[in-house]
Amino acid sequence: MPAARNPLLEAPSRPMPARIAVIGAGTIGPDIGYYLKSALPALELVLVDVAQAALERARARFDSYAKKAVARGKMKEADAAAVTRGITATTDYGAIRGVDWVLEAATEDLALKRRIFAQVEELIAPEALITSNTSSLPAARIFSDLRHKSRATVTHFFAPAWRNPVVEVIQARAAHPALVQWLRWFFCMTGKVPLVTADVECFMLDRIFDNWCNDAALCLERASAAQIDSVAGEFVHAGPFFVLNLANGNPIITETNHLQAEAEGAHYRPAPIFRSVASWATSPLGKRVPVPDKVKDAVRSRLLGVLFSQSADILDRGIGEAADLDLGCRLALGFRKGPLELMGGLGDEPVRRIMERFAAERPGMPILKKPIPRFERNVLVDELDGVKIITLRRPEALNALHDGLNDEILGVIKRCESDPSVKGFVLTGYGPRAFCAGADIGRFPTMLGDASAAAQYARDCSRLLVHLDSMAKPVVAALNGMALGGGLELAMRCHAIVAQRGAWLQFPEITLGIAPGIGAMVVPYRRWPQAANVFHGMLRDAERLNAARAYEAGIVAALADDYASLIQKALQQVRALAGKRRAALDGAIKIAPFQPGKGKYSGEVAAIIEQAVRAAAGAPTLADALEIGYQAFGRSACTSAAREGISAFLGGAR
Repeated sequence: MPAARNPLLEAPSRPMPARIAVIGAGTIGPDIGYYLKSALPALELVLVDVAQAALERARARFDSYAKKAVARGKMKEADAAAVTRGITATTDYGAIRGVDWVLEAATEDLALKRRIFAQVEELIAPEALITSNTSSLPAARIFSDLRHKSRATVTHFFAPAWRNPVVEVIQARAAHPALVQWLRWFFCMTGKVPLVTADVECFMLDRIFDNWCNDAALCLERASAAQIDSVAGEFVHAGPFFVLNLANGNPIITETNHLQAEAEGAHYRPAPIFRSVASWATSPLGKRVPVPDKVKDAVRSRLLGVLFSQSADILDRGIGEAADLDLGCRLALGFRKGPLELMGGLGDEPVRRIMERFAAERPGMPILKKPIPRFERNVLVDELDGVKIITLRRPEALNALHDGLNDEILGVIKRCESDPSVKGFVLTGYGPRAFCAGADIGRFPTMLGDASAAAQYARDCSRLLVHLDSMAKPVVAALNGMALGGGLELAMRCHAIVAQRGAWLQFPEITLGIAPGIGAMVVPYRRWPQAANVFHGMLRDAERLNAARAYEAGIVAALADDYASLIQKALQQVRALAGKRRAALDGAIKIAPFQPGKGKYSGEVAAIIEQAVRAAAGAPTLADALEIGYQAFGRSACTSAAREGISAFLGGAR
């Protein structure tokens, strides 16, 4: 497995590609191409297929995607033009000469893939990369005849590839370690979530999906497809038969499970019904049908049994890591919770009963042999030069805080802060877009109208921040992108902040009709009193502050041009602060008076914020000032603006 948990902490071994060829213009190839062009608009893309009609459909799909993105405000006209420019769609394989990377996305046929790569290797330079998009065929089989095996591996995308963030990067035995490292770096930099897996049949996530579907089909003797999908709805957003209809997946399950059966035993054989049924009679997405309790219990137990069976096998054999398994199941496969999170929630005894029942019904299938593993679900922990790098990894929520993430950050810090070999900590965000996009509102909507409960909620959410206030070892926030709301409050409680030049800061709470509750009305004024007017505008008018202005105001200690230099500057700050006493934030302070605001948002909430800022400035201790902020947050939760703002936010989130 890779040396660094955060892909961006390892220096890339090659630059961004300037020219990529995608071979296969059928279902997924054009979607991969569109993702590449969206991430790198200046990229020259060569799209190759044996059928001219497929190429024409692919070009039309590019145009359609770009037009829809513009219509929805997701893309500007100029960007859409760049995305649809620089594309060569051809039946001539000779057009791939000179590319930096060939990405094959042809039919799932081993002999065909081998023929394609034999042809490709004659046309491209020895240093050009080669990857195959396959859901099940091991790299060792696909690339067995290549002369330069060290530059080839599998990169498994998930549909729709332009939008689904997950890519499995396969640790092919013959591949150079630098290849896997670079692919992880590339995908992370371009907005994907790369998950490294071993080179075995079906890798990690298709083992989950294929066997989930196969055992669902084996349950048809007990229940209908619609009933099974209804039971599965407790665990997934779309049931197995609904997804199979959507993806024309029956032949895929037959093929992949035959592959597993050949490699690992007859218990993986596909359900015979897949050969005789073209599509399934199931309900519309989100609709459930009645299921008798006895049937529901049997189907539920079977679905959980196969899910836990495959998860145990993946971990026991080192096919993938626990955190990646849970994350991949949620992001790529649409599970509501990862299988290990489900197991932890059920507890040891219910899981044991489910596994015993499954083992009796499905002899030969893997079983759970070890206790449910404990691991960090939402953070990646690395170490550089004696400094712990804690990466917030919730890519589906732009690394937004929630109880689990807060507790994991706090847990890592408490575990390491007394270790004399640890000099300090750096907090950063996963990917290129966000340090932390605020805080999930979690239980807060249930507290609207209850000032006391809302204030206590703010206190509870502050446990990590209050601990940071009292720490002796330095903690530095490295802003790799946006820092919003609670994420910015987290950064401001660190000992120093460094930022990439493209990062920006904002307190958007007032746009939801609430005051920021965990320190924003207190700490900034005590740490950077010279920037009081900046904070006034941020709190009351949700003004954005870019990294350059934050640096000029003294809020940000250093600016960086890229991620590598960002981390280096953060490490420099840790070294500079090590052993130094942190400035006390107790005592009353004077701040610049508020001037008339823009009046864009609730006047009532703006007044609550202004009053709290002034009162907190006069408080004798930081703790007293924070309490004023908690109480103000509670009062804001009782306003009509809060009820309207939170309702609108939740409606938009759906």
